[in-house]
Amino acid sequence: MYKLVAIDLDDTLLNDDGKISEATKLTLAAAVAKGVIITLATGRMYASAKKIAEQLQLNVPLITYQGALVKNSLDSHIHYERYVPNDIAQWVYHYCSENGLHLQGYVNDQLYVREENDKTLAYSRLSNIPYIVEPNFASIIAQPQIKLLIVDEPTKLDRIGDHFRSVIGTQAHITKSKPNFLEIMHPEGTKGSALRYLAKHYNCSLADTIAIGDSWNDHDMVEIAGLGVAMANAVEPLKQVADFITTSNNDEGVKLVIDQFILN
Repeated sequence: MYKLVAIDLDDTLLNDDGKISEATKLTLAAAVAKGVIITLATGRMYASAKKIAEQLQLNVPLITYQGALVKNSLDSHIHYERYVPNDIAQWVYHYCSENGLHLQGYVNDQLYVREENDKTLAYSRLSNIPYIVEPNFASIIAQPQIKLLIVDEPTKLDRIGDHFRSVIGTQAHITKSKPNFLEIMHPEGTKGSALRYLAKHYNCSLADTIAIGDSWNDHDMVEIAGLGVAMANAVEPLKQVADFITTSNNDEGVKLVIDQFILN
């Protein structure tokens, strides 16, 4: 039986209205009752992920910030933490400043922006998290960053991501959580790295794990899990590495996986 299940949030566990169906909640509770460890694996901040974990009554370490922070949902104990190298954070900041890009910083589980705009407001609504406006953004970047996030048009971010990879190389992990979100983390700030850590923490092998996701940032987690699952609404590259493709986030795809591979 699978012992550990890591589930992405947006467009995976959450439907397009940002909700978890009651049937899915009951199914996850049934899996927990069987002794299976259910955790969340998200690019969201810890504060945002914790609100959803509380809905599900999960008392486990949560994989947040793309895997850069693994932290208990109940007592806030930190298991795993990786910060963006400061020289990389400074380089990204100057690039964004010179090119007029919307950059978000994250310090002590607080979201910082240079100014309030449509991008700020949309992101805050999506994640259900407040933000702090700091015009002197250089002072924010000087502090340890758990991740950096750029919000812009998808094709533009694809070009920027390719450029960043050509300059930064392996000094940072660069991925997209949504088409219009480009994220920069520590090289070990990945969902796959965090899943490896949790598997060891719970004394189980990766073969005993399930990972469920939909986007580019789920790639290494889905690829290394014993059962890697892509949602029907997942990006094509993720479907190509998945062992199983479930139904969409609007059709209780997570519930189907738990029913088929754990409860039945």
